[in-house]
Amino acid sequence: QLQPVESGGGLVQPGGSLRLSCAASRFTSVHYAIGWFRQAPGKGREGVACISNSDDGTTYADSVKGRFAISRDNAKNTVFLQMNSLKPEDSAIYYCAADAVPCLWDMWSIDAGYWGQGTQVTVSS
Repeated sequence: QLQPVESGGGLVQPGGSLRLSCAASRFTSVHYAIGWFRQAPGKGREGVACISNSDDGTTYADSVKGRFAISRDNAKNTVFLQMNSLKPEDSAIYYCAADAVPCLWDMWSIDAGYWGQGTQVTVSS
């Protein structure tokens, strides 16, 4: 595949959990960091979590720290985003992206790197 492929989105009640998967066989190498981003209606795309391409260091947005966890399974060429204690404000389309840049949000652009098509996450009772 040329682009990352996301899966695992859906409808969940507040306080619930979801695990998103990013199939990224082309990008699970030392050269690419993998980031999760989200975009809610009427808002810009924001970085959520990132795992670095060198030491597997992780970076999180302040709004998800302590609730979300990003991890990599190189054997399966997959990156996961475990989302716990979900809130209605977490509702958005979630995108997986790969790029040869550090996990610094300002260095990511939708005009660079490789982006998936997104998966919808809706948190509602």
